[in-house]
Amino acid sequence: MRVLVSDIGGTNARFAMAELARSAPLLHDSVREYPAADFATAADAARHFLDELGERADAAVFAVAGRVRFEQAQITNHPWQIRAPEIGAALGTPRVALINDFAAQAMAISRLHANDVVAIGSVGWPGFDTSTTQTYAVIGPGTGLGVGGLLVRNGRCFALETEGGHAGFAPSRPQDLRTLECLMRRYGRVSCERLVSGPGLVNLYLSVCEVEGATAEPLSPAQINTRAAAGDTHCQQAVDLFCAAFGSMAGDLVLTLGAWDGVFLAGGVVPKLLDALQTRGFREAFEAKGRFSLAMADVPSLAVVHACAGLLGAAAYAAETYDSPAIGSTFGRLASEPTAL
Repeated sequence: MRVLVSDIGGTNARFAMAELARSAPLLHDSVREYPAADFATAADAARHFLDELGERADAAVFAVAGRVRFEQAQITNHPWQIRAPEIGAALGTPRVALINDFAAQAMAISRLHANDVVAIGSVGWPGFDTSTTQTYAVIGPGTGLGVGGLLVRNGRCFALETEGGHAGFAPSRPQDLRTLECLMRRYGRVSCERLVSGPGLVNLYLSVCEVEGATAEPLSPAQINTRAAAGDTHCQQAVDLFCAAFGSMAGDLVLTLGAWDGVFLAGGVVPKLLDALQTRGFREAFEAKGRFSLAMADVPSLAVVHACAGLLGAAAYAAETYDSPAIGSTFGRLASEPTAL
């Protein structure tokens, strides 16, 4: 069976083929990425991908950056509304599964190897093992902030879907309070995503300039990161705030889920900020949890550097959903709403 797998965010849509008879089903040479703005619908983008490769799809798994409810999902940071029947009609198959993009990132954990992750801090990862009970968290900034989890129970893996990126930001330092006040004037309620995401880095830069009475320039997240590395004071402060907020949120997620086996940092922003995450306060904020600081010091925080982790996880989900005998039935999914299958 050949399955189209997709990882759709607020900016880009990635597609690939998975062949479920293979032990490693994701076909890396089939990966394509398109700007979401180039297509009116996700179905149009998927059809373009198949036509470009001259492929067919027996089934599809769409990992989408938004809440999945029944047979549809609204991309949080993009106007696409994705409906399983429309995808199926465009691809010529009724077998279409919609999952949250961070359910796919969670599923990917079981397929990651040592060279697919970089430890942030001194605590390493012993690797994945389904023979013991484990709980992992996954959090990642991109156009938005994705949050999920992976539960390993009795040899099976269950992805936990959440919209935790929209939980409220909790300041823990005086500079965090000043930042929160700036963002409250701009947005009212301030979610974690308003700080820890690509646009969030811009928000932090603007807040730094506002607090210091400086004139802000119209900089992109990439420009802020580049200028920070070159010594720009305001951009450095923005990156520092970003890394500390990210670490604090990741630590809170570990406490919330009981993810003592580790938290994986995913998303497109993470590989670009590896040096900053190692040196600019992420781990300190991650561990600064009062009476649980000693426990947090033993929890791995792992940056995912695999180029296609979302697609990897979607392929793992496809292997379970469409019951490939070559791979076996080792995955599951936990969600509050049914999803189209």
